Order: sequence, then C-alpha cells, then structure tokens
Amino acid sequence: MIENKHKITLTLAPDDDFRYSEALRTLRTNLMFSGSRVKNILITSTSPNEGKSTISFELARVFAESGKRTLYVDCDIRTSEFIKVHQVNVKTVGLSQILTGQVPIEDGFYTDDAIPNLDMILAGPYSPNPTELFEDEMCDRLFQFIKEENYDIVILDTAPVGTVIDAAILTKYADGAALVAESEVTSRRMFQRAKEQLDRTGVRFLGVILNKVNMTKGGYYNSYYKKYGKKYDKYGYGYGYGPSDASGKK
Repeated sequence: MIENKHKITLTLAPDDDFRYSEALRTLRTNLMFSGSRVKNILITSTSPNEGKSTISFELARVFAESGKRTLYVDCDIRTSEFIKVHQVNVKTVGLSQILTGQVPIEDGFYTDDAIPNLDMILAGPYSPNPTELFEDEMCDRLFQFIKEENYDIVILDTAPVGTVIDAAILTKYADGAALVAESEVTSRRMFQRAKEQLDRTGVRFLGVILNKVNMTKGGYYNSYYKKYGKKYDKYGYGYGYGPSDASGKK
C-alpha cells in the first residue's frame, strides 16, 4: 500500500441529476458483469469534446463510492483539462513526469478526502511525444506497480482513439475498452473507424457509452436512441448511457 499519497481538493459537479447518477450506476453495474478479470478499463472516444473525461472520472467516482478500491489515471497528457475543470489550485506532478523519470512512481498518487477509496494519477505537464512515453519501459514499470497495489478497478482516461494512437498503445494494459460516443453528433463512419482501431489491438471491447442524450425527446429510449442502437447492433456493440447535460469537453 502506498503510504504517502498527496492530498488535493477537487471541485466536484453537483450530484443533483438523478438520471445522470442512475445512468452512471447502471454503467458501473454492467461493467462489473463483464467478468471478475476486467479490472483495468480503458475509456476512449472517437474525437474530442464527446464527454470522455467527464464520464471516465465520474465512473471512477461511482466505483469508489460503491466500496471498490479504485484508481483513476489521466492518460491524456496531450490535452488534459482535469486540473482546470476541478479547480486544483496547488502544484501537482503527473503521468508525464513519472514516465520521464522526473519523479518516482510512488510520488505520483493523489487522493481527495471527499472521495474515499479513490486514488488518482494526474496527467502532468503537456508532453510533445506521448506515443514514445507510452512505449517506454517506464510505462511497463508503472503498470506493474499499479498491479501490485491490487486495486479493484483502474480507469484509464485516454485520448480519443479516432484522433491519435495513444489509446491503442495503452490497450496492452487494459482488460477491456469502452468507447464514448456523443448522441446525435458522432457519425457512423467516425464510430466504425474508432472501433476498427480498437479491434486491431485485440483488446476486449466492452461496449459504447452513448453520452449527452437529449432526455427531453420522449424519455430515455427516444426515437434517436433506438435508431442509434439499431444502427450499431449488427456490429455487436453495447450502447446507451449518458445525460443530455454532461459537462466536460473530452
């Protein structure tokens, strides 16, 4: 067990949207039914601004709230906005510094007293060459360290797989991957391209997280949702989570 975790205080989104909270809990439950061996879950999206980072962190949060010892890893070291979104006002270190050997692995873990059971590794400063960092042996050492910590769940928040290769590289450390798609925005072509990129890695595909669903269009199973689900059903995709007002850009 890591003894000297750094403490930070996050500004959290208000937990006052029942449908959003319930959707996240349903997503948590469905992922748990993926099997006992699915512990490291990679979350990616087809493109930026689909709500991927918000979903990743909130999913880690609900796993922690259920009593699971959870680790959230912000792997989007190109464009992470975690520090800004959660208004962290103290100096921090992160993944990019760990992978370049600037800080020891054990010095990169953070907690917030308001979220018991949740540890975090932040992204750290922007890196111009994340692909090389994720292919470096230091990344292997980090994930071996994480494995030895025996977390119940590890959520890997990665860059959009339809835009850059980072997520595909990181699938080697994941037991399964889920793809966030923005309702009424993500095209079938974009989705197919992202899904094919994941398929080429051999990672187990856990399903689609349909985000920013307009809940005013006739309820949860509105006509667009049904159409979207039917469109991707022949590919064996899972689908269907997310509120209409999810904040967060990635």
